[in-house]
Amino acid sequence: MESQIFTYGQLNEFTIKMFRAIGCSDEDAALAADVLLSADLRGVDSHGIARLSGYVRLWEAGRVNADPEISIVHETPSTAVVDGDSGLGLVVAPNAMKIAIEKARQVGTGWVSVQNSNHYGIAARHAMMALEHDMIGISMTNASALVAPTFSVERLLGTNPICVAIPAGEEPAFVADMATTTAANGKLEILQRKKEAAPEGWIQDASGTGTTDAHALKNGGALLPLGGDREHGSHKGYALGAIVDIFSAVLSGANYGPWVPPFPAYVPMPTGMPGKGIGHFFGAMRIDAFRPASDFKHHMDNWIRRFRSAKSIKEDVPVIIPGDPERFLEKERAENGIPLLPAVVEDLQSIAKRFSIPF
Repeated sequence: MESQIFTYGQLNEFTIKMFRAIGCSDEDAALAADVLLSADLRGVDSHGIARLSGYVRLWEAGRVNADPEISIVHETPSTAVVDGDSGLGLVVAPNAMKIAIEKARQVGTGWVSVQNSNHYGIAARHAMMALEHDMIGISMTNASALVAPTFSVERLLGTNPICVAIPAGEEPAFVADMATTTAANGKLEILQRKKEAAPEGWIQDASGTGTTDAHALKNGGALLPLGGDREHGSHKGYALGAIVDIFSAVLSGANYGPWVPPFPAYVPMPTGMPGKGIGHFFGAMRIDAFRPASDFKHHMDNWIRRFRSAKSIKEDVPVIIPGDPERFLEKERAENGIPLLPAVVEDLQSIAKRFSIPF
């Protein structure tokens, strides 16, 4: 199953045209494409252009507003609640992060919780917006319920990622971007396309027994919290996912737990939904609200260099800093192109044909 290689420019042009075709403004289409393709550049293929048709189907189902009026519905000098007006999370999220950054610029820190949004791509894209302002960025979102809490067979949480982006001086930024599950659902989807088994500890079947069947979710199974099982700390992954759900949704007025709208448009919406759309949470902290930014970045460089020089278990496997693998891939793919699996190419060709857009 050999991948095809496309340049970033090719995919960006196509993606912009597709978002324009569903009614996005030129500005929003360009922003949505940039956010979506940042995942492909950074090697997070599960959240990149492979999801484009999913967004289109959500729009066709009337669940995405292509021309939203994003608004602040409550705020203080350092906090805000943003209503995304059912817009693309790819557009709502960076706008909300801008508000957090502006509040941090004014009072030192900014915290924004979002309601009435949709899937926002990769968490890192939004958290990293703070870096150029000498700020620490925080980004998290809840997602549709695919994850069983420890000791449960019910799917009550999403993969609920967290990202923290911290600037350095001469060294690249520290960027920790992770799902609170052992693996994101998108990685399971990639295994399904490749017709490969899942590693142990990723999923359980409908009875709560661990399985390597990558299709187990379709038969009543569930993803597992980070750790996989109680003996390996799944209660900690469960707690982290719950924190994201509460910050993103209970705090903002979005849907939480099993009521979060599913990403696949063909999956029925939950009944008795307590909130509005999907929820996100963003934070921005100005470094000089704590200490001079130059001092902090000097010591971050020192921290990074010390950890990078740690004695490795294997000589050919160096100790890395969170964000290193994605940064290496971003450079490589910007130069040599982005690989897409045949199933993804076929999917893109299908929506291209429906909207009469060349691919």
